[in-house]
Amino acid sequence: MKIFTIGYEGLDVHSFIALLLENDVQKVVDIRELPLSRKPGFSKRALAQRLTDSGLEYEHMVRLGCPKHVRDRYKIDGNWQQYTKGFLRHLSNQTEAIEELAAIASDSSCALLCFETDYRFCHRSFVADAVGCHSGGEVRHLAARNVKIARPVLSLQPA
Repeated sequence: MKIFTIGYEGLDVHSFIALLLENDVQKVVDIRELPLSRKPGFSKRALAQRLTDSGLEYEHMVRLGCPKHVRDRYKIDGNWQQYTKGFLRHLSNQTEAIEELAAIASDSSCALLCFETDYRFCHRSFVADAVGCHSGGEVRHLAARNVKIARPVLSLQPA
C-alpha cells in the first residue's frame, strides 16, 4: 500500500490532475481544515467537481487539518518547531481519523492534499507518516518538476 501526498502550490488545476493521473491516484483526500483557496479550481466544490470529471474521487477529512490556532501562531512567529509540536499534539487525538484514512488508503490509491509544495513544511507529511505507521504503508510525496517552492522563514527561537 502506498500513501501519496501532494501540494498544489505552483500548479494549475490541469497540471495537478495530470500529476495525480500519472501516478495512478484514484482518490484525493483533502486534509485542509478549511478547503478554500484563492487559486482557481482548488476550493472544495470546484476541486471535487474537477476531480470527478477526471474519474477521480474526492473526500474532505477536516479532523486531519491543522487547527487554526496552530496556523495563526505560525503566521506570527514562523517557528516551525512550535508548529510541529502543536500539530502533532492535535494529531495524537485523531486516532479514529487516522484509522479511517488507513482504511481508505488500503481500498484505493489515495493522495493527501494540502497547499504547500514542499512536504517537509506541511502537516500532510505528519498525517502520512501516522497512517504509514498505523498500516505499514509506504509514503510517497508527489511533486511536479519546475515548480517554485515558497520556503517559509524559519525561526531559530527555541521550542
